Amino acid sequence: MLYIGIDLGTSALKLLLVDGDGAVRNEVTKEYPLSFPRPGWSEQDPEDWWRAVIEGVPELLDGFDTTQVAGIGAGGQMHGLVALDENDEVIRPAILWNDGRTAKEVDYLNNEIGRNKLSAYTANIAFAGFTAPKLLWMRGNEPGLFAKIRKIMLPKDYINYKLTGIHCTDYSDASGMLLLDVEHKRWSAEMCQICGVTEEQLPKLYESWEVVGTLKPKVAQTLGLPESVQVCAGAGDNAAAAVGTGTVGAGGCNISLGTSGTIFISAERFGVDPTNALHAFAHADGGWHLMGCMLSAASCNQWWCGDVLGTKDYPAEQTPITPDKLGRNSVFFLPYLMGERSPINDTDARGAFVGMTMDTTRADLTQAVLEGVAFAIRDSFEVAKSLGIAIPRSTLCGGGSKSALWRTILANVLGIPLDLPQTEQGPGYGGAMLAMVGCGAFPDVKSACDSLVKIAGTVEPNPELTARYEERYQAFKPLYPALKNVFPTLK
Repeated sequence: MLYIGIDLGTSALKLLLVDGDGAVRNEVTKEYPLSFPRPGWSEQDPEDWWRAVIEGVPELLDGFDTTQVAGIGAGGQMHGLVALDENDEVIRPAILWNDGRTAKEVDYLNNEIGRNKLSAYTANIAFAGFTAPKLLWMRGNEPGLFAKIRKIMLPKDYINYKLTGIHCTDYSDASGMLLLDVEHKRWSAEMCQICGVTEEQLPKLYESWEVVGTLKPKVAQTLGLPESVQVCAGAGDNAAAAVGTGTVGAGGCNISLGTSGTIFISAERFGVDPTNALHAFAHADGGWHLMGCMLSAASCNQWWCGDVLGTKDYPAEQTPITPDKLGRNSVFFLPYLMGERSPINDTDARGAFVGMTMDTTRADLTQAVLEGVAFAIRDSFEVAKSLGIAIPRSTLCGGGSKSALWRTILANVLGIPLDLPQTEQGPGYGGAMLAMVGCGAFPDVKSACDSLVKIAGTVEPNPELTARYEERYQAFKPLYPALKNVFPTLK
């Protein structure tokens, strides 16, 4: 049988066709625009996502026996607010995960409602990217549109709705809304009241592998698929990527160097970071996870090379960074181009180069960008260690992981081996695996991971280089606190 995995990303939709042995038989990518209508805002038209599905799936299936397609599973960008009216029409552009307009609402939630109450209600505190602050913003700034809301959805859930006609979400994605009682896997009545919404306006909750429905007849005809194709609930992008790298059960860790950067620690038991620096979310395997998320990771390198240097030849920019230069760079980069989430939770934080001199080179700055992202990931890594969580090794995925140099830097900044999955296809691959479980090909998510996820290689840290990066990290740590009070004045 064949399975379709959907990765609904920030800049593009990636579709995978995966067979029952886990082999990727075909892949298609469809890009769509990202809008920044005001500084700090980030929006997309959900119809662009659906258009990408309509155009991409027939292309993905070209030359294959479509009667063999059994299921579809999606992993998608989290937190985005998709608001539908009584006719299930989109009310306004989706407000995305990296949108920073909700500083006032986040302050209200964390400081007036109170962090302790939020953590008790949802296991988390408010961050600018979460969905609940966006609802408060919409209620305060677009009351007419807010009054029209009949259903609140997340990005990948909108795709599932268009496929099946079912308003649904899964626990992993819903965890990032600040509307879910994560421990008890139910909507929080307290948070609904605070945000002025009802449980009826929220989608039905499912485990990630559970089948929510089959294709609507017209959709099946448009896509060239049987109506019997089953659609599973899917997962938030990080949970889906974790499934795709085998990060399930107790003690697993996955680091993603994508548009955003994450450190994802899976667990069989529910637990909360008392400092709330790490998110406590449900996992796509039925358990839970702690996660640190930085808003700008590989996107920092894309910005530096593409927007500033005017090149997309990333390998050429990294060629002058020879092994002898690692751990010896005197320039530091703070990777807060979109503000920052974990662990500092500061929408005012900004990017900065620190330590430049007259002999600083272009390569020094490129190296600083790569190292700055690695240092920021270590910030969340250190929070996990402070909770007594042992992380002896991790898998690594995301576009940034394709850089051998970046992999080396990260392994030595963290001081742990990094395992590289043989099939590194991110959330789309995890989505396809969830569809396999939903269709009965495997009894549970762990069984699917044990059977399908293979490690292609490992990046081992070098003790001498790890020691040099330890010194560099200790020099990096005071930079944000020193600049914290300056950033708000730069508006």
